[in-house]
Amino acid sequence: MRRAGAEFQELTGLRAEAVTRFERVDGGWAVEAEVTELARVPDTMSLMATYEVTTGADGAVTGCRRVRRYERGRADRA
Repeated sequence: MRRAGAEFQELTGLRAEAVTRFERVDGGWAVEAEVTELARVPDTMSLMATYEVTTGADGAVTGCRRVRRYERGRADRA
């Protein structure tokens, strides 16, 4: 997980603020991470995103995609 986080940051320039999901898949991992894509003032207007990162068994990133983008503090619709 640490290796994937470091590689994700190096590839995208974004730092994961939280991991919201991790699951073993096909000999590797699928991880969802929340990141700040665009910081704004006030902070509640910042643009956040959820990225899905997949890794191989060695922890190296094999794929990455943004699955959601939203304003910080905005709740999902029920």
